[in-house]
Amino acid sequence: MLGLEVYFTETLLRVRPVLTGLLLVQLANTAKNFEDVRCKCICPPYKEHSGYIYNKNITQKDCNCLHGVEHIPVPGPDVEAYFLRCECKYEERSSVTIKITIIIYLSILGLLLLYIVYLIFVEPILKRHLFGHSQLLQSDDDVGDHQPFANAHDVQARCHSHANVLNKVEYQRKSVFDRHVVLS
Repeated sequence: MLGLEVYFTETLLRVRPVLTGLLLVQLANTAKNFEDVRCKCICPPYKEHSGYIYNKNITQKDCNCLHGVEHIPVPGPDVEAYFLRCECKYEERSSVTIKITIIIYLSILGLLLLYIVYLIFVEPILKRHLFGHSQLLQSDDDVGDHQPFANAHDVQARCHSHANVLNKVEYQRKSVFDRHVVLS
C-alpha cells in the first residue's frame, strides 16, 4: 500500500511542471484574444459594399483609418471617400477591474442563494428540532407559556382593548367620511 502512495506522489511531481506549462500557455493565448487597448474603426456601407467594424491593437497615435482598416473593400479612386466615412476611436479598458467586479458580483449572488436555501430548507428543520412541533403552532406572544390558562385575564384584556380600537376606528371613519371632521 505504501508503494502505491509513493508511485502516485512521484507521478504527480513529474506531471506538475507539464500541467503548469499548459496552463501558462492557455493564459497567454487568452490574453492575446482579449486586449485592454484597441483601435475600433466603424465604416458604414458605401455604394455596393456593406459596412464593417475593424478592431486592431495599435497605438493611440496610429488610430486612424489608414492604420486601423485592415483591407480596403473599395477600388482606388473611392478609397478617400470611403475613409472619410469611417470613424476610428481608441478604446482602453481594465480587464482586471472587470474580472474583480464580476467575481464580487457572483460571490454576493452565491451568498444570497445560500441564504435562501438556508431559509427555505434548514431553518424550518432546526426550528422543529429545537422547539418541537407544538410550539411552532403557537403565536410569538404565547411562546414560553407552559400553563394553558395562566394568562386568561391578559387575553381577555387584549380582546377588550382590541374591541375599543375597532370602535374608535369605526367612529373616526364615520367622522371623516360622513361629517368631514378629522379627529386630533
